[in-house]
Amino acid sequence: MSLKNWLKKIWKAIQSLFNSIPADLKSAINIGVTITENIKKFIDSPVADILTVIIPGDIDDKIKAILRAKVPQILLQLKLANECADSSNPEQITACAIKNLQALTGNLKSAYLHNLSVLIAQFAADGKLTWEDGAYIMEWYYQHHFKTNRQS
Repeated sequence: MSLKNWLKKIWKAIQSLFNSIPADLKSAINIGVTITENIKKFIDSPVADILTVIIPGDIDDKIKAILRAKVPQILLQLKLANECADSSNPEQITACAIKNLQALTGNLKSAYLHNLSVLIAQFAADGKLTWEDGAYIMEWYYQHHFKTNRQS
């Protein structure tokens, strides 16, 4: 069996898994990918509240509040905002991390963004998503649902 066929079988299994997970976990996965994409696209702008820009407005207010607190913590733990580690301002921490993400390239940037998506989705899922499941499902969701819907 070729590597391509083997990978297709894996993606099909992940799609089956994704189709069977509860709606709240699907939503958390979407939130993780969407916020990460918003961070990726974020360019220095006069917007005062970076977190408002990157966190989608259509998600539950409780989840929004959790993410406003947790996203800067995640960025610090990933060592993306070391210059601002002493700051208590979540906006400043997020801005530092985005600046550092913009400086990364290739596989290193992709790895940070993937990890960021999984960690955000875990918080959005209120702990119901494991790292292992999230890592596989996020990649499948991004490649086969998120990118596909954006290109349509």
